[in-house]
Amino acid sequence: MKKIESWLVGGAVRDRLLGIPLKDRDWVVTGATPENLLQQGFKPVGSDFPVFLHPQTGEEYALARTERKTAKGYHGFQFHAAPDVTLAEDLARRDLTINAMAQDENGNLIDPYGGQSDLQDRLLRHVSPAFAEDPVRILRVARFAARFAPLGFRVADETQHLMQTMVAAGEVDALVPERVWQETVRALAEPAPERFFEVLRECGALKVLFPEIDRLFGVPQPSQHHPEIDCGIHTLLVLRQAVLLSDAPEVRFAALTHDLGKGLTPAEILPSHHGHEALSRQLVTQLCERLKIPTRFRELAEHVAEQHGRIHKALELRPQTFLNVLESTDAFRKPERFAQILLACEADARGRLGFEDRVYPQADIFRQMLAACQQVDVKAVVQAGFQGVQIREQLHSRRVHAIREMQRHLDIGGE
Repeated sequence: MKKIESWLVGGAVRDRLLGIPLKDRDWVVTGATPENLLQQGFKPVGSDFPVFLHPQTGEEYALARTERKTAKGYHGFQFHAAPDVTLAEDLARRDLTINAMAQDENGNLIDPYGGQSDLQDRLLRHVSPAFAEDPVRILRVARFAARFAPLGFRVADETQHLMQTMVAAGEVDALVPERVWQETVRALAEPAPERFFEVLRECGALKVLFPEIDRLFGVPQPSQHHPEIDCGIHTLLVLRQAVLLSDAPEVRFAALTHDLGKGLTPAEILPSHHGHEALSRQLVTQLCERLKIPTRFRELAEHVAEQHGRIHKALELRPQTFLNVLESTDAFRKPERFAQILLACEADARGRLGFEDRVYPQADIFRQMLAACQQVDVKAVVQAGFQGVQIREQLHSRRVHAIREMQRHLDIGGE
């Protein structure tokens, strides 16, 4: 009978070698059957293959397993878990060499595929040709690139070539919307989410998964306002600025998608993009419906796409236009979300070459306009005897007046 052994595997080993604090720990068990673990009090979880929770620590323990491709896409796998599956065989099915290392109970490193060397060389390299069997791995490589970009990691040339081959073979077409979004929203929370989209574009997957974003590359903008010129480059610069301004993935997503309409600007009016905001909102809606993106992401991104042009012009807006922006974004009922809208707009203003450190007074102006309108007392309107639709008209009129007074105080705006 084989000896039952437990091995610390995957991200815990990788992060320990990188000196990164461990978030959680996963284990592989060799030489065991499900019955062996159940007898020791482990609790089974997961339906696809045998995974158990440790009775004391709650950490995941998986039986060593191999897998075989049986159909197209990432669902098409058959797993085999048995006591005779070795640790090396289990590690071989993992995506990247830096994730295919293990440590025994004494802390000794088991590294059959050169993960430690790739850590030192800052390379994201696939373990074996079996990488090509699972299109989700393209998304994972892009996400790891976003996570480890500050440490200088890059995708190995051979892995880049393999991902391009997978895209050309149509493997990415089999990805379901939920899984694409799951990896994307995790990437948006990484330190350099722009790298996620760059890696997808370099292998051709961006055009398949996010055609609205891919279309932006190569589309020009006026150089006096956008020294970077290219709309795609601008979009990634805006995302980078959003990272500096907010940890919220919703804000980062809104920054990413604010200019989607520029990808469909008629060639005869380039580099101008007059009226792109309304089209951008439509494309945000379509993208979110296709990938089944949660409502809180969609609504914030729609408002930013539609209103960022007006918000940028805060120094010259008429009082009525200020109020239109506040009302259309539901700022009175959802001031926290409006604050996120302003953050995404600030990221847009700073996401231009040479503009990264510019002040953005427009955000503070809009905050003051909202505060001024919030001082308008609804109860006072009702107590003054107004009823029904008159209440709404009076509230609107008094808010316009409050905005006009604030403009005079700030010495800005138009009539």
